[in-house]
Amino acid sequence: MMVHAFMLVVVLGTGEFRKVQPSPMYFYSIDRCQYFAKAVPRQYGNYSFTSRVDPKDRITAYCKPVYIKDNDGIYK
Repeated sequence: MMVHAFMLVVVLGTGEFRKVQPSPMYFYSIDRCQYFAKAVPRQYGNYSFTSRVDPKDRITAYCKPVYIKDNDGIYK
């Protein structure tokens, strides 16, 4: 059975260092997905001083709606 879910996309680095992580996480709830999308980039501290964070260490995370096969790999 196919279901609508939200995929957490995590991108490490910017510009030439940009790399999308190959193992996305899937969530039934957009709120749960956005919780992690907000928390993941904060692990390196205060982003109001982005010039102090090396471009290869910058993290971006967002949730993307997807239509996937329902299985045990989707977080509630």
